[in-house]
Amino acid sequence: MNSHLSSSSKDNAETHPNKVRIKVGVAASGRFHLLDLARELDALGVDTCFYSYVSRRRAASFGLPRRCHVALLPYLFPLVALERLFPRLLPLAVERLMCWLLDILVIIRMRRCNIFICMSGMYFLAPRFAKWRYGALIHLHRSSRHILSQKEILESLPNAQQVSNFMVRRELKGYSIADHIIVPSIHVAESFAPWKEYVSKLFLSPLGVDIDQFPLHKAPRPSDQPTVLFVGQWSYRKGVDVLAGAVRAMAGVRLIHVGALSDAPFPVDPQFVHYDHVSQKRLPEFYGAAHVLALPSREDGFGVVLAQALSSGLSVVCTDRTGGPDLAKLPGISRLIHVVQADDPDALRRALAQALDDGHAVAPITESERQSLSWRCYAERDLAFMSECLHIRQ
Repeated sequence: MNSHLSSSSKDNAETHPNKVRIKVGVAASGRFHLLDLARELDALGVDTCFYSYVSRRRAASFGLPRRCHVALLPYLFPLVALERLFPRLLPLAVERLMCWLLDILVIIRMRRCNIFICMSGMYFLAPRFAKWRYGALIHLHRSSRHILSQKEILESLPNAQQVSNFMVRRELKGYSIADHIIVPSIHVAESFAPWKEYVSKLFLSPLGVDIDQFPLHKAPRPSDQPTVLFVGQWSYRKGVDVLAGAVRAMAGVRLIHVGALSDAPFPVDPQFVHYDHVSQKRLPEFYGAAHVLALPSREDGFGVVLAQALSSGLSVVCTDRTGGPDLAKLPGISRLIHVVQADDPDALRRALAQALDDGHAVAPITESERQSLSWRCYAERDLAFMSECLHIRQ
């Protein structure tokens, strides 16, 4: 497995600079982290096309130049509207139709590339076409555990939202087509271990964050009540039942949840406060009002909220099934990260209590440490790896 922890990719890219002009196609459905990758690759001088149903105006609000944007929304608008307005109406049928249409539309609108990057599950026809038509290397981004490992974990939680068999089949086809599978965390990489044919395809690179959008909060934290923040879907997959149990056992501690309510019930208790999903631009308000961020996921490929919280000056408490252990390997960051085993409410409670007690005793994140969390660092790692891959193929 290739890893961001090794300097070999960077060294090879510098030893053989610009041997091949890199032309990249990046296919997502919505935004995900691939829009951020596309924006940063363009800024690094890579010829980049981003295929998505994100509108041109919204993509531009995240800094993606118009020249990089290949619009799919005009063709998918009715389906996207149906999915957003009526998420419980024939979800499996909508999922199937969306995947097939995305694949076909990207094939129709595809421009020449020598590396094609796409989200796993969402695509398998388009990368196969890019390989056949342009000889492109396929870099498949898998943000969660191997699909069969993910399915097993979710099936152990009967009330949790499950992975469809349709998506399982597409994921497995994608793994086979891919030249490389880009994963964001150690635990995701480890989940591929039973399938030896994929292990050599893996490249590990933790996700980044827009450090300008999540500035360091320098004002004193509110002192009236210790506050734990949880950002994301209130779901069993995210381990919210474990989190609720841990917080209930902590007298005087408040939990603020920001995000959609999913398959788990939200506690009816003054100790718990819920806010519906807010725009990313408003999230810094919540990071500034909290003392620690919690991410108790049972299965979470990375958890970008961890990097957002760290960039904002918070300590984080997370499980070993997130990107927390990977972020802790960045220089100086480990003092701000408490990692516990998933599904252990007592360990989670102790870690939250420790993080809250530490308070001002732990030195705040520095500017150089924040820079290591940036999307630019993420894109530079990926670009070095892509350069190495193309050089090896020559």
